[in-house]
Amino acid sequence: MPDRPRTATSRRIETALTAAIGVALFTLLGLPLPFLFGPLAACLLAALAQRPLQGFGQVSKGFRTILGVAVGASLTPDVVAALPSMAASLAFIPLYILVIGLIGVPYFHRVHGFDRVTAWYAAMPGGLQDMIIFGTEAGGDPRALSLIHATRVMIIVTVAPMILTFGFGSALTNDIGAPAAEIPLHELALMAAAALIGWKGGERIGLFGASILGPMIVTAVLSLSGFIHARPPAEAILAAQFFIGVGIGVGYVGITLGELRRVVLAGVLFVLILAVLAAIFSEIVVLLGLAPPVEGFLAFAPGGQAEMTVLAIVAGADLGFVIVHHLTRVFLVITGAPLAARFLMKPRKDHP
Repeated sequence: MPDRPRTATSRRIETALTAAIGVALFTLLGLPLPFLFGPLAACLLAALAQRPLQGFGQVSKGFRTILGVAVGASLTPDVVAALPSMAASLAFIPLYILVIGLIGVPYFHRVHGFDRVTAWYAAMPGGLQDMIIFGTEAGGDPRALSLIHATRVMIIVTVAPMILTFGFGSALTNDIGAPAAEIPLHELALMAAAALIGWKGGERIGLFGASILGPMIVTAVLSLSGFIHARPPAEAILAAQFFIGVGIGVGYVGITLGELRRVVLAGVLFVLILAVLAAIFSEIVVLLGLAPPVEGFLAFAPGGQAEMTVLAIVAGADLGFVIVHHLTRVFLVITGAPLAARFLMKPRKDHP
């Protein structure tokens, strides 16, 4: 008898168990960031083995709000006062995006044969979900975009900690937050309210990256007003890492050998190009005295907001500096990429 189709619930149970095994193994082996890399590695291997895993949808988004709250809580009056000093390094972000586009679009289109729309949105270093949505709406290949951006995020989030450890001597053991028991109950309640109101309110007004930016904005107001004095508890940050790891791993569910050879390989090689560009720009910023080495590296690493937030926290970096640069990059890509695409990729004559 053929196997009955798996329900979404049973697939998610298998996903949760797989991720939990990853956490346990990474913890037992003493490997870094077990709540992030354990689920990522376990779910990735299971996906490549053709296991029918499934992500957690809105639950994962809900846990991403924790990172938005963490960033918002880090925006203190001292950080705001330092924003003008970031202007010089922020000025490199538009140039950084331009160079990536000038190299990345021809790379995907001419070297790997992707259509122009898919090549455009595959090259853009914006948010994973945003680039997939924009690219699909413009007529691109959603599966290729999903795999390319998932590969970008996976490699960066895997390699960046190694660079931080062996290149900069960071132990990645910075305190991610106080235990929940040590944070006043009213502040925990305010954080939870900021996460929910910011997330859902942001979605209602069409805010890009609403699950992170919405909570960040609301929490920043509370932090600057003196109502919140701590980041979310350590338990919440670990849970956020868990769901980020799962989300990256399950992005490869259903992948074929042909996709591995063509799409994922193209994504891997593009990450190498991105790594060179990121190294050049971060080195320029550091040599000009605009940022310390760790902050300069993290600010120009072309990963996602959520992943870079986690790495900045565990590395003990200036979270405000790092995230302001990533927000600037993502904002410019999300607002500029669709507009630029309309001018640069005019429809063909036979297009209706």
